[in-house]
Amino acid sequence: MGQYPPAHNAGGEIATHAMLRALVARGHDVSVWLARYGSAARPYEVDGVRVVPFETQADFDTALRRSHAVLGQYELVPATRALANGYGKPLIVPVHTSRPPTLRNLVAGTTALAVHNSQWVSREAEALLAEQPDATRPNASIVVRPPVVAAEYATTPGDRVTLVNPCHEKGGTVVRELARRMPDTAFMVVAGAYGEQVDYTGLNNVSVVGHTAGAAAMRDRVYARSRIVLMPSTYESWGRVAVEAMASGIPVIASPTPGLRECLGDAGTFADPRDIDAWETALRRLEKPAAWKAASSRALARSAELDPTDDLEAFVSAVEALH
Repeated sequence: MGQYPPAHNAGGEIATHAMLRALVARGHDVSVWLARYGSAARPYEVDGVRVVPFETQADFDTALRRSHAVLGQYELVPATRALANGYGKPLIVPVHTSRPPTLRNLVAGTTALAVHNSQWVSREAEALLAEQPDATRPNASIVVRPPVVAAEYATTPGDRVTLVNPCHEKGGTVVRELARRMPDTAFMVVAGAYGEQVDYTGLNNVSVVGHTAGAAAMRDRVYARSRIVLMPSTYESWGRVAVEAMASGIPVIASPTPGLRECLGDAGTFADPRDIDAWETALRRLEKPAAWKAASSRALARSAELDPTDDLEAFVSAVEALH
């Protein structure tokens, strides 16, 4: 992998770590070998997963020879596939997005197990295969929704309207305009792991929180201070932040991307990110106690529906079945 928690905490890396953690819980030895230089000077461990920095990989060849399977994601899939083929190991590819480069990498060669993060991303992959009959179909495919253990995030909601990762793609400018229009509403933005962050200078009703890593920190520093979470993203293949928020019954207003619609179901309030009036209307409605209470109940119900136990069991079983 290119980067890994706790140094890098984007949704794809967090989801993959949750799946690897499930393998550790089953008794498997799991190690992550980083493909880029980073800040760590020596191997470290996260929830039983051993992480090996790029500069300390003298025994990488031995680890590959002893492995049962190899996992690669994003831009590292081609290189990881070449290694898997060279050592005769099955390749696992987590598919965190429907974007063309990711799907093309998935079907550009042999994949033993494709792990899609949503039903709609799985359908997008199937559509690509239908359009390209010469593409290589994965030997097996499953859907594992980005695992969120609700008990790790659940807390008592606070009073802020929150956006996590205020970059342009995540709707940072939408929240800036809402804060300008609603000076009596307290907003909070949490610095993201990537993307150019929108500047909120001059808006006294916006508090900016630094990048926050890990379930406990997100629970205590973010969700315990949040009453409503906003996700005005131009693209989301799922929406992990929404699931984390719903663990505490925090209502979510989101863009109607296919991923967010599947993720939130009936618990979500949806608005087009190009329509600021719609976002303001939805937000003002949820500021009313009765509307917030009803939305909070739907969020808690959806959180229970998204319990990751069955998905993680399916993943572990699928990996163990590889040969």
